Amino acid sequence: MMRRYIEVPLQLLDIEGEGFHIMVQGMIHGKEARFLIDTGASRSVFDPKTISTFIDDLVFEKKEGMTAGVGSTNLESATFKIDAFSIGDLEINDYEAVALDLEIIHEMYGKLHLPHIDGIIGGDLLRRYRAVINYRCKKMRLSPLS
Repeated sequence: MMRRYIEVPLQLLDIEGEGFHIMVQGMIHGKEARFLIDTGASRSVFDPKTISTFIDDLVFEKKEGMTAGVGSTNLESATFKIDAFSIGDLEINDYEAVALDLEIIHEMYGKLHLPHIDGIIGGDLLRRYRAVINYRCKKMRLSPLS
């Protein structure tokens, strides 16, 4: 039996010759979006201000405790629902997402003249869809749930 998977083109963003970040294209509620792939992030996260441009009438539920993350600081976070978004051609519905202030990343990307990111895809989705990242081919393979 042949396994079905989706290949998503990757864009490698050069970070001043010091390394690379991985970006993929997708959609949030039918609007084009750019996602950073972060294999070290435990959850996928979206900036509250940015996600508000994609989803009308957002309802955030404050998350108890603090979230360790961006810049090794503790940040307050909240959850919200995304009815439909995609990573490449992989459709994801009814996803409970985490809202986290990504201003530090937006500022850094601006200074480096890199594209604005609309969200960070983390380990929760990468594991769920069995992501395989191929730097040589600049593609990521995702396996839809059966």
